[in-house]
Amino acid sequence: MGACMALCSLASCASCLCGSAPCLLCGCCPSSNNSTVTKLVFSFFLLLGTLVSIIMILPGMETQLQKIPGFCQGGSTIPGIENHVNCDAIVGFKSVYRMCFAMTCFFFLFSVIMVRVRSSRDPRAVVQNGFWFFKFLILVGITVGAFFIPDGTFHTVWFYFGMVGSFLFIIIQLILLIDFAHSWNKVWVGNAEEGNKNCWFAGLLSFTILHYALAFTAVVLFYVYYTQPDGCTEHKVFISLNLIFSIIVSVVSVLPRVQEAQPQSGLLQASLISLYTMYVTWSAMTNNPDRKCNPSLLSLVSNTTTITLDPSAPAETVRWWDGQGIVGLIIFLFCTLYASIRSSSNSQVNKLMHTEVGGGSGGSGGEVGEDGLRRAVDDEEEAVTYNYSFFHFSLCLASLYIMMTLTNWYQPDTSTQAMQSSMPAVWVKISSSWLGLGLYLWTLLAPLMFPDRDFFS
Repeated sequence: MGACMALCSLASCASCLCGSAPCLLCGCCPSSNNSTVTKLVFSFFLLLGTLVSIIMILPGMETQLQKIPGFCQGGSTIPGIENHVNCDAIVGFKSVYRMCFAMTCFFFLFSVIMVRVRSSRDPRAVVQNGFWFFKFLILVGITVGAFFIPDGTFHTVWFYFGMVGSFLFIIIQLILLIDFAHSWNKVWVGNAEEGNKNCWFAGLLSFTILHYALAFTAVVLFYVYYTQPDGCTEHKVFISLNLIFSIIVSVVSVLPRVQEAQPQSGLLQASLISLYTMYVTWSAMTNNPDRKCNPSLLSLVSNTTTITLDPSAPAETVRWWDGQGIVGLIIFLFCTLYASIRSSSNSQVNKLMHTEVGGGSGGSGGEVGEDGLRRAVDDEEEAVTYNYSFFHFSLCLASLYIMMTLTNWYQPDTSTQAMQSSMPAVWVKISSSWLGLGLYLWTLLAPLMFPDRDFFS
């Protein structure tokens, strides 16, 4: 009898894994929409791959990774690179690249398959919202195959793919932060109009001041620790320009004409964007191969004297875990979760993120099944609530961003025994911060420059 019940339970689980999103997570998200649950499950796949990648670069994992067939010759050298590279130094690097390559291919495949899906009535929508067990098997299969890719030029080529993808994902992160700040401002202003006005506006003012204080403090610290009186010219230019640009967008966001055209714009959004810009600036400077302009965070915290190294000398060790990498992972996790559950009312951000406005026909309270349980509803019978293809493309870019973040944006160099920082990574991050600030400025000025055209609705 117990065996029969176990088989029935297993069959029920199998039907959920092969069925729709509402069945898969009905117990955890009983009042969720189908679209939200689907995005959460795909995001879980991404986070699972990220966790595996993190485990691969943990200290002590080198010995286990060297046991992978073909990964190392005799457990000590990389085959195909004339035995010059110590496997202990880059085996974690190789593993992260292959894991993220598999995730990128997985999400890119679904991005292509889901092009121009308009509603859940499209047969492809069934694939999007169901068959989770088979999707997991596909991801595992691609991952296993990726570990058998010959070294050759794979790392070098995929490094440049990672830089381009990370550049685009940093822009997406900025758009999500803008959306979050808009939603934050809208909710608190609405609460102020309905309740304790002074309390809510004091909260908005406090966070705005906090963001600006942190951004200004960061600028001061950058000048102190990441510049030299007789050098580090690039860092001085980066810090100064981003400080000036942040001031410009802050001033523009509160101009009377901008406020009239964009009532939701304000200093809260500008302050959060300024703070994020300073983070990207710091992240870029930590990739400068010149150690005179790029002291390690550990040396700054412990107040130890930084030893001046030859900029052309290769790095002796691979710093897998540093400050900018950890902060980058935290921001990535926040943006991924927010992208999965967001339901923005901001028409500008919806247009930029390819999110359908007013899509869906289902409610948010869930449906009651024959067993009495509330289940997620299909809210996309009339129109999808988000662009399937763009969502997967965003996760594809996120996979590349994770790859670059976990490897500190190091460029593979097969002539040495470790990876090195590179100036291309610096320029990619700095240019993405400039493009992001320009994009935010455009969303403020476009309605004023072209009042007869509707850009974002």
